[in-house]
Amino acid sequence: MQALLILLQDTVAQDSLMTMQEEATTFFDLLVEGGILMIPIFLLFGIACYVIAERWLAVNRSHVDPDKFLPTIENMLKSGKGGASNAMSYCDEFDKPISRIIKAGIKRLGRPIRDIEDAIDNAGKKEIFFLEKRMNWLATIAGVAPLLGFTGTVTGMIEAFMDIQSLQGNVNPSALAGGIWEALITTAAGLIVGLIAYGFYNFLLGKINRSIFELENASADFLDLLQSPAKKDQN
Repeated sequence: MQALLILLQDTVAQDSLMTMQEEATTFFDLLVEGGILMIPIFLLFGIACYVIAERWLAVNRSHVDPDKFLPTIENMLKSGKGGASNAMSYCDEFDKPISRIIKAGIKRLGRPIRDIEDAIDNAGKKEIFFLEKRMNWLATIAGVAPLLGFTGTVTGMIEAFMDIQSLQGNVNPSALAGGIWEALITTAAGLIVGLIAYGFYNFLLGKINRSIFELENASADFLDLLQSPAKKDQN
Protein backbone atom coordinates (compact mmCIF):
# COMPACT_ATOMS: atom_id res chain seq x y z
CA MET A 1 0.00 0.00 0.00
CA GLN A 2 2.80 2.39 0.91
CA ALA A 3 4.58 1.61 -2.35
CA LEU A 4 1.37 2.43 -4.24
CA LEU A 5 1.09 5.82 -2.49
CA ILE A 6 4.70 6.64 -3.37
CA LEU A 7 4.04 5.68 -6.98
CA LEU A 8 0.95 7.91 -7.07
CA GLN A 9 2.90 10.85 -5.59
CA ASP A 10 5.65 10.45 -8.20
CA THR A 11 3.02 10.32 -10.95
CA VAL A 12 1.34 13.49 -9.67
CA ALA A 13 4.69 15.29 -9.43
CA GLN A 14 5.59 14.31 -12.99
CA ASP A 15 2.17 15.42 -14.23
CA SER A 16 2.58 18.77 -12.50
CA LEU A 17 6.01 19.26 -14.04
CA MET A 18 4.72 18.39 -17.49
CA THR A 19 1.78 20.78 -17.00
CA MET A 20 4.15 23.64 -16.09
CA GLN A 21 6.28 22.96 -19.14
CA GLU A 22 3.20 22.88 -21.35
CA GLU A 23 2.00 26.20 -19.91
CA ALA A 24 5.39 27.82 -20.57
CA THR A 25 5.39 26.47 -24.11
CA THR A 26 1.80 27.56 -24.59
CA PHE A 27 2.63 31.13 -23.50
CA PHE A 28 5.46 31.29 -26.05
CA ASP A 29 3.15 29.83 -28.67
CA LEU A 30 0.59 32.51 -27.85
CA LEU A 31 3.12 35.21 -28.69
CA VAL A 32 4.09 33.46 -31.92
CA GLU A 33 0.46 33.02 -32.92
CA GLY A 34 -0.05 36.77 -32.70
CA GLY A 35 1.36 37.16 -36.20
CA ILE A 36 3.85 39.46 -37.83
CA LEU A 37 2.55 42.59 -36.09
CA MET A 38 3.90 41.22 -32.81
CA ILE A 39 7.38 42.10 -34.11
CA PRO A 40 6.87 45.91 -34.15
CA ILE A 41 5.00 45.67 -30.83
CA PHE A 42 8.01 43.96 -29.26
CA LEU A 43 10.32 46.55 -30.81
CA LEU A 44 8.21 49.34 -29.31
CA PHE A 45 8.37 47.58 -25.95
CA GLY A 46 12.17 47.46 -26.15
CA ILE A 47 12.38 51.14 -27.07
CA ALA A 48 10.02 52.04 -24.23
CA CYS A 49 12.16 50.13 -21.72
CA TYR A 50 15.29 51.93 -22.97
CA VAL A 51 13.71 55.40 -22.75
CA ILE A 52 12.27 54.71 -19.30
CA ALA A 53 15.60 53.54 -17.89
CA GLU A 54 17.64 56.27 -19.62
CA ARG A 55 15.35 59.15 -18.60
CA TRP A 56 14.97 57.88 -15.04
CA LEU A 57 18.73 57.79 -14.57
CA ALA A 58 19.20 61.15 -16.31
CA VAL A 59 16.63 62.91 -14.11
CA ASN A 60 18.04 61.38 -10.92
CA ARG A 61 21.60 62.36 -11.90
CA SER A 62 20.55 65.95 -12.63
CA HIS A 63 19.43 66.70 -9.07
CA VAL A 64 21.46 69.00 -6.84
CA ASP A 65 20.30 70.42 -3.53
CA PRO A 66 20.06 74.20 -4.18
CA ASP A 67 20.07 74.93 -0.43
CA LYS A 68 23.67 73.69 -0.30
CA PHE A 69 24.80 74.77 -3.76
CA LEU A 70 23.69 78.42 -3.82
CA PRO A 71 25.14 79.45 -0.42
CA THR A 72 28.54 78.15 -1.54
CA ILE A 73 28.27 80.19 -4.75
CA GLU A 74 27.28 83.26 -2.72
CA ASN A 75 30.27 82.93 -0.41
CA MET A 76 32.64 82.58 -3.37
CA LEU A 77 31.22 85.62 -5.17
CA LYS A 78 31.48 87.75 -2.03
CA SER A 79 34.98 86.54 -1.20
CA GLY A 80 36.55 89.28 -3.32
CA LYS A 81 39.02 89.04 -6.19
CA GLY A 82 38.83 85.78 -8.12
CA GLY A 83 35.46 84.89 -6.61
CA ALA A 84 33.73 84.62 -9.99
CA SER A 85 36.44 82.30 -11.37
CA ASN A 86 36.24 80.10 -8.28
CA ALA A 87 32.45 79.98 -8.57
CA MET A 88 32.62 78.91 -12.22
CA SER A 89 35.17 76.21 -11.37
CA TYR A 90 32.87 75.03 -8.61
CA CYS A 91 30.01 74.82 -11.13
CA ASP A 92 32.19 72.77 -13.48
CA GLU A 93 32.79 70.23 -10.72
CA PHE A 94 29.07 69.44 -10.55
CA ASP A 95 28.21 69.53 -14.27
CA LYS A 96 24.48 69.50 -13.45
CA PRO A 97 21.64 71.54 -14.99
CA ILE A 98 21.53 73.96 -12.06
CA SER A 99 25.32 74.47 -12.12
CA ARG A 100 25.33 75.13 -15.87
CA ILE A 101 22.53 77.67 -15.51
CA ILE A 102 24.25 79.49 -12.67
CA LYS A 103 27.55 79.44 -14.55
CA ALA A 104 25.87 81.16 -17.52
CA GLY A 105 24.78 83.93 -15.17
CA ILE A 106 28.20 84.25 -13.52
CA LYS A 107 29.82 84.74 -16.94
CA ARG A 108 27.71 87.87 -17.40
CA LEU A 109 28.63 89.44 -14.07
CA GLY A 110 29.42 93.13 -14.47
CA ARG A 111 26.78 93.62 -17.13
CA PRO A 112 23.23 94.93 -16.60
CA ILE A 113 20.99 92.57 -14.66
CA ARG A 114 18.79 92.19 -17.74
CA ASP A 115 21.68 90.61 -19.65
CA ILE A 116 22.27 88.18 -16.78
CA GLU A 117 18.57 87.25 -16.76
CA ASP A 118 18.63 86.59 -20.51
CA ALA A 119 21.69 84.35 -20.16
CA ILE A 120 20.02 82.37 -17.37
CA ASP A 121 16.79 82.06 -19.35
CA ASN A 122 18.59 80.76 -22.43
CA ALA A 123 20.60 78.27 -20.40
CA GLY A 124 17.42 77.18 -18.62
CA LYS A 125 15.65 76.51 -21.92
CA LYS A 126 18.52 74.29 -23.04
CA GLU A 127 18.46 72.30 -19.80
CA ILE A 128 14.68 71.87 -19.96
CA PHE A 129 15.04 70.58 -23.53
CA PHE A 130 17.59 67.99 -22.42
CA LEU A 131 15.45 66.96 -19.44
CA GLU A 132 12.47 66.34 -21.72
CA LYS A 133 14.57 64.58 -24.36
CA ARG A 134 12.96 61.41 -25.82
CA MET A 135 9.81 61.83 -23.72
CA ASN A 136 7.88 62.22 -26.98
CA TRP A 137 8.99 58.67 -27.83
CA LEU A 138 7.09 57.31 -24.83
CA ALA A 139 4.00 59.35 -25.72
CA THR A 140 4.13 58.01 -29.28
CA ILE A 141 4.55 54.41 -28.13
CA ALA A 142 1.63 54.78 -25.73
CA GLY A 143 -0.59 55.67 -28.69
CA VAL A 144 0.90 53.52 -31.46
CA ALA A 145 1.26 50.16 -29.64
CA PRO A 146 -2.50 49.71 -28.98
CA LEU A 147 -3.27 50.75 -32.56
CA LEU A 148 -0.88 48.10 -33.87
CA GLY A 149 -2.61 45.57 -31.64
CA PHE A 150 -6.03 46.52 -32.95
CA THR A 151 -4.73 46.33 -36.50
CA GLY A 152 -3.48 42.80 -35.92
CA THR A 153 -6.85 41.79 -34.50
CA VAL A 154 -8.76 43.29 -37.42
CA THR A 155 -6.56 41.58 -40.02
CA GLY A 156 -6.89 38.30 -38.11
CA MET A 157 -10.68 38.61 -38.05
CA ILE A 158 -10.69 39.34 -41.77
CA GLU A 159 -8.72 36.15 -42.40
CA ALA A 160 -11.10 34.17 -40.18
CA PHE A 161 -14.18 35.36 -42.07
CA MET A 162 -12.45 34.75 -45.40
CA ASP A 163 -11.93 31.14 -44.27
CA ILE A 164 -15.62 30.89 -43.38
CA GLN A 165 -16.58 32.18 -46.80
CA SER A 166 -14.23 29.80 -48.59
CA LEU A 167 -15.72 26.85 -46.70
CA GLN A 168 -19.25 28.11 -47.39
CA GLY A 169 -20.06 28.26 -43.70
CA ASN A 170 -19.16 24.64 -42.96
CA VAL A 171 -16.73 25.57 -40.21
CA ASN A 172 -16.05 23.84 -36.91
CA PRO A 173 -16.98 26.37 -34.17
CA SER A 174 -13.93 25.42 -32.12
CA ALA A 175 -11.63 26.12 -35.07
CA LEU A 176 -13.32 29.51 -35.59
CA ALA A 177 -12.93 30.36 -31.90
CA GLY A 178 -9.25 29.44 -32.10
CA GLY A 179 -8.70 31.82 -34.99
CA ILE A 180 -10.48 34.62 -33.14
CA TRP A 181 -8.49 34.37 -29.89
CA GLU A 182 -5.29 34.19 -31.86
CA ALA A 183 -6.27 37.46 -33.52
CA LEU A 184 -6.91 39.03 -30.12
CA ILE A 185 -3.36 38.33 -28.92
CA THR A 186 -1.99 41.40 -30.69
CA THR A 187 -4.61 43.60 -29.03
CA ALA A 188 -3.63 42.33 -25.59
CA ALA A 189 0.09 42.79 -26.30
CA GLY A 190 -0.42 46.27 -27.75
CA LEU A 191 -2.54 47.38 -24.80
CA ILE A 192 0.02 46.10 -22.28
CA VAL A 193 2.88 47.94 -24.00
CA GLY A 194 0.75 51.08 -24.33
CA LEU A 195 -0.20 51.02 -20.64
CA ILE A 196 3.42 50.61 -19.55
CA ALA A 197 4.57 53.46 -21.80
CA TYR A 198 1.73 55.77 -20.75
CA GLY A 199 2.16 55.07 -17.05
CA PHE A 200 5.90 55.72 -17.03
CA TYR A 201 5.44 58.75 -19.30
CA ASN A 202 3.31 60.44 -16.65
CA PHE A 203 5.58 59.28 -13.84
CA LEU A 204 8.73 60.62 -15.50
CA LEU A 205 6.97 63.79 -16.59
CA GLY A 206 6.13 64.46 -12.95
CA LYS A 207 9.79 64.04 -11.95
CA ILE A 208 10.90 66.31 -14.80
CA ASN A 209 8.38 68.99 -13.84
CA ARG A 210 9.66 68.91 -10.27
CA SER A 211 13.21 69.33 -11.55
CA ILE A 212 12.16 72.26 -13.74
CA PHE A 213 10.44 73.88 -10.75
CA GLU A 214 13.64 73.54 -8.70
CA LEU A 215 15.70 75.06 -11.53
CA GLU A 216 13.35 78.02 -11.83
CA ASN A 217 13.45 78.64 -8.09
CA ALA A 218 17.23 78.36 -7.99
CA SER A 219 17.56 80.80 -10.89
CA ALA A 220 15.30 83.30 -9.15
CA ASP A 221 17.25 82.93 -5.88
CA PHE A 222 20.52 83.50 -7.74
CA LEU A 223 19.20 86.73 -9.29
CA ASP A 224 18.04 87.90 -5.87
CA LEU A 225 21.51 87.09 -4.55
CA LEU A 226 23.11 89.32 -7.20
CA GLN A 227 20.77 92.22 -6.48
CA SER A 228 20.89 92.03 -2.69
CA PRO A 229 24.01 94.27 -2.32
CA ALA A 230 22.34 96.99 -4.41
CA LYS A 231 19.26 96.84 -2.19
CA LYS A 232 21.37 97.23 0.93
CA ASP A 233 23.17 100.26 -0.53
CA GLN A 234 19.86 101.95 -1.31
CA ASN A 235 18.76 101.59 2.31
